[in-house]
Amino acid sequence: MWSKIEGYAKKHKLLDNSKLYLVALSGGADSVALLLLMKDAGYQIHAAHCNFHLRGTESDRDETFCEQLCQAQNIPFHRVHFDTRTYAELHKVSIEMAARELRYRWFEELRKDIGAAGICVAHHRDDSVETVLLNLVRGTGLRGLTGIQPRNGYVLRPLLCVSRKEIERYLAERGQCYVTDSTNLEADVQRNKIRLQVLPLLQTLNPAVVENIQRTTEHLAEAQQLLDGIVAVYKKNKSLDISELSKYDSSEYIIYEWAKNFGFNGTQVEQMMEAETGRVFSSTTGYDLLVDRGRLLVEPSLKPLKSMRIPEAGSYKMEDGTRLTVKEKAVDEGFEPSKEPTCATLDAAKVEWPLTIRRVEEGDWMIPFGMKGRKLLSDVMTDRKMTVFEKRRQLVVEDGQGNIVWLAGIRTDNRFRVDEGTKTVLELSILAV
Repeated sequence: MWSKIEGYAKKHKLLDNSKLYLVALSGGADSVALLLLMKDAGYQIHAAHCNFHLRGTESDRDETFCEQLCQAQNIPFHRVHFDTRTYAELHKVSIEMAARELRYRWFEELRKDIGAAGICVAHHRDDSVETVLLNLVRGTGLRGLTGIQPRNGYVLRPLLCVSRKEIERYLAERGQCYVTDSTNLEADVQRNKIRLQVLPLLQTLNPAVVENIQRTTEHLAEAQQLLDGIVAVYKKNKSLDISELSKYDSSEYIIYEWAKNFGFNGTQVEQMMEAETGRVFSSTTGYDLLVDRGRLLVEPSLKPLKSMRIPEAGSYKMEDGTRLTVKEKAVDEGFEPSKEPTCATLDAAKVEWPLTIRRVEEGDWMIPFGMKGRKLLSDVMTDRKMTVFEKRRQLVVEDGQGNIVWLAGIRTDNRFRVDEGTKTVLELSILAV
């Protein structure tokens, strides 16, 4: 059996004879087999055992068995005790999730402490097939059908190429005992139901069902890798051009994987595909996504921004880091108003203090420079084809009478324009972060 495992490990670049590995040892058949197989193959290994104190004396029995096994095999043994139920209550997670979090956190700390190259865990082919079926029942995408992967960071799974029966046969031939977790014999947990009821039923249809499902997951994993390569091109972008993605038959999948990166779910992606321009979706991780004229745009959710009162000339910094500088200047010979979009020049005599800088609000209006009639700022911004994201971030400066003197960075109000009678100007400069 080891030659089969060694070939699998070589294919997936899991093990190196010159390095030290940590083996997760529960005392069950799978982990005992992995420990002995790696020792016999000449690998440098340490064993790590977790006592979760969930099964009373049975938990202590498992710990004692693992310790004695390692003593007999002259393998360094590490153990840890967890109050799993208290952890689950404090963190509001299931017992299963609590045990998983505690286990892998400790494994990683121990791996670093002893300088191990990886943490070897004993998931086998049947475990992977059970995972596929469980995901299928719950509802899953392609990734959920690829089963358990041979490598996840430093976590290595060299036994995925062998079945539970092969493992038990190896231990029987060797005359090696192991412990059995009594909860694995109960059919009241979803995974156990699949193991004890569903798979045996499927095997009556085809005895090779486990092997066939595992072979299919390997093909799907290869397809997933190809798709991941395509998605990687777009994944770091904060925008997607939907028309550009039309060259792929799987454009919705690409959008899903891209959006998932920012915390959006499958249902939201389906809605995005049919949403009209201007619709905004929010994720649970603090991002907003905007559907905008054939594009999808993502940015961090907008935080409230307090308006700032400007009582006199000077330099002022807002909460978000935006800086507004106000200067008073006399108009001398050769003076010309600024033509830079980030700088506005106004007739100081027409502006009443104090000024206020704030975000645009619904109903805001101005008389744009060069025009005679009022215009809503929302229309001014729409004319400039600004997105919803740009509009909601847009700042305005208003005077003491509540008149908007400047749509910052875009346009000043015609009522405050510099003319031949202007003697002093206010120069407003804005620098956004």
